[in-house]
Amino acid sequence: MSPLEPFGARLRRAMDERGPLCVGIDPHASLLSEWGLNDDVAGLERFSRTVVEATADRVAVLKPQSAFFERFGSRGVAVLEKSVEEARAAGALVVMDAKRGDIGSTMAAYAEAFLRKDSPLFSDALTVSPYLGYGSLSPAVAMARETGAGLFVLALTSNPEGGEVQHAVRADGRNIGATMLRHLAAENAGEEPLGSFGAVVGATLGDLSSYDLDINGPLLAPGIGAQGATPADLPRVFGSAVRNVVPNVSRGVLRQGPDVSALRAAADRFAEEIRTAVAAG
Repeated sequence: MSPLEPFGARLRRAMDERGPLCVGIDPHASLLSEWGLNDDVAGLERFSRTVVEATADRVAVLKPQSAFFERFGSRGVAVLEKSVEEARAAGALVVMDAKRGDIGSTMAAYAEAFLRKDSPLFSDALTVSPYLGYGSLSPAVAMARETGAGLFVLALTSNPEGGEVQHAVRADGRNIGATMLRHLAAENAGEEPLGSFGAVVGATLGDLSSYDLDINGPLLAPGIGAQGATPADLPRVFGSAVRNVVPNVSRGVLRQGPDVSALRAAADRFAEEIRTAVAAG
């Protein structure tokens, strides 16, 4: 089975054509309730199908949060498989937000689950945690290269607790977050038009000028909308790397459901605001 065109090239094209917006598919109980749906598999399926129907033909990236599907067991995972299939068929790239991280054969198994092309959960990219050591991600890196998929590595996350690990300083004076960015820059060296190994960097973190975010790869940026960041903040936060930022919006779009037209309008509005902010930066 031949590999896909590298994820970085596919993402660059999708962002240029559709705008650099990632919409999260986060069917947590409170959102299901806001939509008038039951917190069960039927509600999960209706929610996910509606989000895909409304947005997959217009946004660059959809990002399902696997935990909200996994909590329903095998039937929930079946809904996730179908959502991934339908989203990719409609032209969106799918980033599976599973934040997997382990060592050896276990990390290899996670990579096979989400990055092997014949897997029911095959996604264009996967979020991963490097905090068992960046080298523990080697099986996922190898699988991504083999299949043309990508990774988004947790580097500078928006949750307040993240700082106790990511801001810890190594013996060489560099903190852990900066170390992860250096590893990713090495993975992406020489890739055109964009490398396939990205970082997760929160849009709510303020001035990041002390970090080298120019990793020649994408920066998945949660925090736009409900968490307080706005599209206008992006140039200030990401500086010269802003063109490679993939801002994630979840509740800011999802709360407009279940009306398909309202979901589409919200996605279009955020995409245009982000495009304008990036151009200004």
